[in-house]
Amino acid sequence: MSRKGPAYDGDELLARLGSLTSRAREHAELQRSQVELAIALQRGMLPAQMPTAPGYHLAVRYVPAYHGLNVGGDWYDAFHLPDGRIGLSIGDVQGHNIEAAAFMGQVRVGLRALASVTSEPGELLALTNDLLLSLGSDLFATCTFLRLDPSTSVLESARAGHIPCVWATADGKSGVGSDEGGPPLGVQAGSTYPVTRHRLTTGGVFVLLTDGVVEGPSMEIDQGLDQVVRLAGIAAVAGMDASSLAAAVIRGADQVGHEDDAAVLVLGYEGAEPQP
Repeated sequence: MSRKGPAYDGDELLARLGSLTSRAREHAELQRSQVELAIALQRGMLPAQMPTAPGYHLAVRYVPAYHGLNVGGDWYDAFHLPDGRIGLSIGDVQGHNIEAAAFMGQVRVGLRALASVTSEPGELLALTNDLLLSLGSDLFATCTFLRLDPSTSVLESARAGHIPCVWATADGKSGVGSDEGGPPLGVQAGSTYPVTRHRLTTGGVFVLLTDGVVEGPSMEIDQGLDQVVRLAGIAAVAGMDASSLAAAVIRGADQVGHEDDAAVLVLGYEGAEPQP
């Protein structure tokens, strides 16, 4: 005896297919709307202008990487501090969704707000860490914060689980920052963040990165950092401007095959302008 499944006429089959197609379209539109909202949050949280100071130049490049329906939470920021110095930050939120984009906004705004209380990099990261823990989120962020004093060329930095900066000088020296750093923000209460002090020299550059620039399926992080060190070294010796170096670094990010955002912030020092 043969066993046959239920028979459907053509109209009923078409109706079922139409219903499935409609539900799939609604689901895709919802996901697309969430991605568009996350992108809008990203763009709205990034600074429209960079601060300026005589002899110093800041340049940024940011390439959001949309892998499927995922959107990352990288950010960069630069702003004048109440005492006349300049604060610089770059970071990366764990996760690739609208929650990560929103959390990125909280971290960036928190850093700016708390910088009016203290701009000392280690203290600022510690306060931001406590603030994020008080929010009760499951997310965390890596971050580097730098404080530049344009009058002395002293640059102070602290890291919260973030990849180190890259530096280069006009005399041909270059390398990866060796500062100690502390844990990511929003992970462990009472964390401390050691501060490292640098002094910029004429023709020197500092390059801040997120890991999408130097790490991916096609390249390990050490190789990616070495690539940026070479670019920074060439730029410093050749007197390349900060904007051109930032563009070269972000182009190099294509070689890592990353599925993450890629952000670059370059600080260049041309030296003090001659007094009349």
